[in-house]
Amino acid sequence: MAGVPVPAAAVDPAQIDAALERLEAGQLVAFPTETVYGLGGDARNPAAIEAIFELKGRPRSHPVIVHVAPGTGLRAWAREIPAAAEVLIERFWPGPLTLVLLRASGVADALTGGQDTVALRCPAHPVALALLAGLAARHPGAGVAAPSANRFGRISPTRAEHVRDEFGSALMVLDGGPAQVGIESTILDLSRLSTLGPVLLRPGAIGAAELAEVLGMPIRARDARAPRTSGNLAAHYAPLAPLRLVAASELLQVPVNVGVWSYSVTAPPDHNAWQRAPSDPLHYAHELYATLRGFDRLGVSAIWIEAPPEGPGWAAIADRLSRAAAGAPGAAGAAGGAADPGNALGA
Repeated sequence: MAGVPVPAAAVDPAQIDAALERLEAGQLVAFPTETVYGLGGDARNPAAIEAIFELKGRPRSHPVIVHVAPGTGLRAWAREIPAAAEVLIERFWPGPLTLVLLRASGVADALTGGQDTVALRCPAHPVALALLAGLAARHPGAGVAAPSANRFGRISPTRAEHVRDEFGSALMVLDGGPAQVGIESTILDLSRLSTLGPVLLRPGAIGAAELAEVLGMPIRARDARAPRTSGNLAAHYAPLAPLRLVAASELLQVPVNVGVWSYSVTAPPDHNAWQRAPSDPLHYAHELYATLRGFDRLGVSAIWIEAPPEGPGWAAIADRLSRAAAGAPGAAGAAGGAADPGNALGA
């Protein structure tokens, strides 16, 4: 993809000001991005960072992404900005691309999981951009630490009501409508360019082929020594009901109390929890998490999802579905799961 269109959403200056006051006071604010909603706190404030981990139930060793405004002085966060990073920033920011760089001195261990790297992103959503620009105007170089606004290991939120379902009314939520992309950002490691080149740590809407074309160099797969990042637990993004990826032929035998998401099989007349999945990856990703949450609300006994097609356009979706299946109740990877080789972290 050449980039993600900025979603249409009204920016309420009064709401942005109120959110900025909360951030400056060390409180948390949930806000929309084009990927998923984030649970944000002032990335310079240790108490705010701790509050994020506490509210999510997130292990402290798990790094979080720092969201920055366009043109923000990245030297406040990264001690080196390689030419490859500048090329990608020019091409894809604002957008669903997170860059892992060597961290600057003074960046809190709580943001990085104690590593020598920091993850940075500039989201493409008008509400997020207004919030980040407002904070940077008050505090030059400031950023917002923001993992997804859900309990650790559960389904990421793509709508404001998803966040409210997770955390209730006490948390301020800036409503920017449904997320345009619907799955988390691509994460690319540039901290080891001189030895390995760019390394893809998490697939997303911006694929490896597109990154390679822009950089003019191959993109390596994640290796055993890769920095820990969000979204790399083998079990993650899990609904409440057990989730299975199945072949289309298996759907002919599905029980009526099972939720089904299929792009090629027509629902039988007596099955009320069967939904038609989009057949293209962009629309599929947009609907994925909302569909899983919808099945949870229905109280289905299980969720069967027709395995997505193979191909680069489906890589990020296959990644999320495999982790959701491993994290579902009763799965071998549930409640934390076995980590991927070399990387034991989730979002």
